[in-house]
Amino acid sequence: MTPTLIVILGPTAVGKTELTLSLAEYFNCPILNCDSRQIYRGMRIGTAAPTPEQLAKVKHYFVGQLALDEYYSAAKYEQDVLQLASELFKTHDILIMSGGSMMYIDAVCNGIDDIPTVDDEVRATLARRLQEEGLDPLLSELKLVDPKHYALVDHMNAKRVVHALEIYYTTGKPYSSFLTRKTLRCGASTSLTADRPFKILKIGLERPREELFARINARVDHMIDSGLLHEAMTLLPHRHENALNTVGYKEMFNVLDGTWELPMATERMKKNTRVYAKKQMTWFKHDTSITWFHPDDRDNIIRHIDKKLTTGE
Repeated sequence: MTPTLIVILGPTAVGKTELTLSLAEYFNCPILNCDSRQIYRGMRIGTAAPTPEQLAKVKHYFVGQLALDEYYSAAKYEQDVLQLASELFKTHDILIMSGGSMMYIDAVCNGIDDIPTVDDEVRATLARRLQEEGLDPLLSELKLVDPKHYALVDHMNAKRVVHALEIYYTTGKPYSSFLTRKTLRCGASTSLTADRPFKILKIGLERPREELFARINARVDHMIDSGLLHEAMTLLPHRHENALNTVGYKEMFNVLDGTWELPMATERMKKNTRVYAKKQMTWFKHDTSITWFHPDDRDNIIRHIDKKLTTGE
């Protein structure tokens, strides 16, 4: 059998963790986490990381392995996954990569686009503006100069918003123009390519909008009940780290600052998570190599995978 990487993707709270564990047990293979926040230590509740019991069931990689101040990127993830996969495929025909970090998934499947180096003066200027003006004016600026990327970027992720503007002011071209997302590099959903010495089979998980949003709301409530505010308190000294510049912790930091009451922060967290889920689906729907299923449709998902593995399509 040609080595195959099965990619389980979808929006936050759709049910990737449960299904991935079931598939990994069925195919007797390890799981490569593809969540850019779960890779850090100390953020278990706020990132809905796999529980110790789930980690004990199946071997996981890229979960809780980095300190909060360690730099990481989609390019580094691509490099690490390819290196690890080359070793794991010596003893496994199948690996499962699961998560919702769009750029990390793209990096492994399509490779990283060739992004120009940012001019130091431009970087310093935008860093100063972010500190003095805040994120909102820079977001408005990005919408004017690069509406395509503005529609996809996480509006709460200052690092990515600023980086897009850095590229624009360094090159005079929109950041989105450098994101070619060449699907031919992956080919069809299970094609063997020169860039990747393994097949890639993408399984997308989706639910009706109302169902997904109800799960998001319930997950946030569960996080609060499980002690998210206390977890955020332990992370407060590291709040400036990019790893914590994410939905959940930012709202809790506002509570700890006395800016918001917990009920208000909880509702904002639900809303911001729903917005992020919609952005994820917008991104994924551009990829025609994904075959979509409801997360509860496990038997049909297994039949689909088995057929692809048997026919070599």
